[in-house]
Parts: sequence; C-alpha cells; structure tokens
Amino acid sequence: MLTPDADSRMYLVEVHLFGARNDRTVGAAAWRVQRLAKTARLEMYVRRCDLLETDREVLTEWRVHTVAHRPEPRPPQEAQGLAARLRWRWNVFLARVGERRGRHDIGTLVSGTASEAGRLSRMDMQTGASPRSDVDVRAVYGRERSYIVGRREEAALRHAYQIVGWLVAMDFCAVLANHHSGYQAWFWGLLAVGSFAGALWDGSRTFVSGGRVLSVFIVCFAALLLLTAVLGWGQADAATPLQMLFCIAVLFTVIGIWLLVRQWTWGEWLAWAAPLVLTAVFSFVVASGSVLHALYANMLGLDLGDLDVPGLWQATAAVKLLGFLSLALFVPAAWGIAKHRHVSYIRPGEELNVPLYLLAQVMVLGVVAVLAVESADHAATAVKSAADNGKSAPPYFGVQPEWICAQPTVPRSKLNVQGHELHSERPYLSFGVSGDYAVLWDSEAAEPFKVPAGQLRLLPAKSPRAAC
Repeated sequence: MLTPDADSRMYLVEVHLFGARNDRTVGAAAWRVQRLAKTARLEMYVRRCDLLETDREVLTEWRVHTVAHRPEPRPPQEAQGLAARLRWRWNVFLARVGERRGRHDIGTLVSGTASEAGRLSRMDMQTGASPRSDVDVRAVYGRERSYIVGRREEAALRHAYQIVGWLVAMDFCAVLANHHSGYQAWFWGLLAVGSFAGALWDGSRTFVSGGRVLSVFIVCFAALLLLTAVLGWGQADAATPLQMLFCIAVLFTVIGIWLLVRQWTWGEWLAWAAPLVLTAVFSFVVASGSVLHALYANMLGLDLGDLDVPGLWQATAAVKLLGFLSLALFVPAAWGIAKHRHVSYIRPGEELNVPLYLLAQVMVLGVVAVLAVESADHAATAVKSAADNGKSAPPYFGVQPEWICAQPTVPRSKLNVQGHELHSERPYLSFGVSGDYAVLWDSEAAEPFKVPAGQLRLLPAKSPRAAC
C-alpha cells in the first residue's frame, strides 16, 4: 500500500496503556509512539493503528473431591421400605454437606465450564494413563449455571462502575428532591427515577446472557441501601445537598488521583513521590499549625501571642487547613480522569499542558485561601455577635471565650489596663490568660484590651447580662 523505499523500515508496535476503551484509544496509542519517536529523534510516523482485545476471561473455579463417601445408588423403590428410603435420603444429604464444606477435597483446583472441569479433574497427569473415575467437582463460589455467560474481567469492572455512577446520581437527585418543593421537587425526582432506570438497565446486562433476575435484584437492594443512607428515616436524618456535593467531590478526587497515579511504578513512588509528599506534609503541619488561629486573632484585633492555644488544637487546626488544601487535589484528579478518557488537549507534548495546569492550580489555591479566611471570619463574627447580644460564644480550635467577672486586687490607681477602662461590675468576654495578661473583650467599643493577670481575680459570671 505504501511506496517502497530502501531507506525506510516498517515496524509493528504493540502499545499497552491505561485508560478507557473508546474511540480515542487508538489516538492515545499513536501519541505514545510519536512521543517516543521525538525522544529518540527518529523520523517515524504512525501509519495505521488497530485496537486489540486483550481482556481476560473470567472462568468458574472448581474444587476436586472424592466420591467414595457417597451412598450406593438406591435400588428400585418397590424393593425398599419407607425407613430405608428416608435413611438413604439422609445419607445423600450428609454427603452433599460434607462436599460443600470441603471435607473430601483432594487439593486440586480446576477452572472452566462444568463439563470442562469434570474432564480436567478426571484427567491423569501421566502420559498414557487411564482417566480417574473416583472424583467429582464442586464450584468454589455458589453453583455454576451453564446458561449464565459472564463478561470478561475488565469489561465487567467497567460495567460495574457504570452501575455505581447511576446509583450515585440517583442519590444526589433524591436528596435535592427531598430539599425542594413544588415543580423543583418533581424535576429532581424524575431525574432520580431516570438514574435508577439507567442502573436497572445496566444491571440487567451485567452478564452477556442469563442472570438478569439476580443482577436486577442486587441493583434494587443496593439502591434501597443507598437511599436509606442519604434520606434516613426522617427529614432530620436526611443528608443535605452540600453534604452530597462534598461526598461526590471526594469520590471524584479519589477516583481521579487513582487513575492518575496507577501508571506510576513503585520505584517512582519510593524514589520521588513518597519522600516529597511526606516532607511537604510534615513541614506544612509544623509551620502552619497556627495559620487559622492567626487569622482568627487578627480579625478580633488581637495578636497570635494573645491566644494560649494548646499544641493539640494547633495540630487540629493544621489538619483543618490541610482539608482545605485537599481541594487542590481536585485539579490533578480532573487531569487523571481526562487522561483516562484520552482527551485530546492532554496529549503528550501539548504546549498548553503546563500553563493550563498551573493556571488551574493557582485558581484552586486562591479558593483555598478564601475558605481559610472565611472560616476564621465566621468564628470571629460569631464572637462579636455573642458579645453584643450577651450570649455564649462558640469555641474555635481550642480558643473558648467565656464570660467572667474581673475583680481588681490592687487599687485602681495602680491598675495597669491596656486599652480601655475596666468596670468591675460588668461581665466581660475573656479569651483566657496568655503570658502575664488576661485578654478581655469590650463589647461597647468592640475591641479587646489587656489587664495584668496578677492584678485581677477572675470569676465565672453567673449570666452575661447580670451585673457582677
């Protein structure tokens, strides 16, 4: 088909790559060969690419056992009494129970259909020897049904993932329908029913032939369990749309990261990724334990040193910040899924790969910074509102503001107040004692002030609104 050329060579290359099996798979294989050609600086072109079927069959496994324990064939019914027939049936039952429990196994495992397994079990391994007649086989898992033809291994996994995707979409739509009313509830409810119908359709085609009733029953049972988990037994137990969105985002991230890193070898993990990840996480936890506390203190007009935060709560705040930073994994997760689907814009050597990736990461880190500031701002606003309204203030990672009565233990002329005048008859919101100073909040001025702890006697206030 091609013009003969003495200086050219034709090579048949077989490419093994991870990813989805779709109409872009052959293109991804061609990209792989072209990239290798560029790396080796060869003038080489892909002229034809065919998709190979390398999926493995899933064969039924069988255990081989002896048959000497089985009772003799029953004589004609008219030659036996009732007691003899019942005794023979009981012996047959005991023999079957013993076979199922593996008491008579000989330690041989064969695989294939029922007829193939029987012939393989009776085959003698010595050349020229006659086949055995004292053994039989039993299926390792349940019973072998010849009318059920299963899919190949990877095809079955892809089919199972499709069913799980339909069920997750059904749960999400059901939660949205549960939290809406009117036509919106009907809209999301119809989408949930449609997703369940998609799961049923895929479930009915779990096997190439046969097994439809069992697979549909399993899909219905799984759908019932998932709906019970997200809807609960009442409105109070039901999951919120935000929680479902978070769960889907976590599932998306885990799947995407797995699809991305499963192409790496263990050598690459141990040599590069593992030390880098451990070093980054350890240094971040040590250095950023007080980031959220610093933001919280700054929004209250305090310094980080004014808050006496235990180390355990600093580590907890660092984990919270790591949770925000885990959103940054959303970008490589999306990258992994796009790579799995062989999307054209991530082909090897594409010039926009690095700029697009860096831009997406910068955007995600910006969102993480906004979430961290919003968390501290929400807690600081709650403290100010509690001080204005005379209510209990919520804690924030080990910082527990409390209403106290501050009674001076020295004359007022010697009271060293930094900020505002102290009124001993009024309860104050206290952030505890840090160093030598008690940090109090003045609700009228909406600002903090400090008083030497040695000049005060701090007592719990009976009520934020009652005089001390």
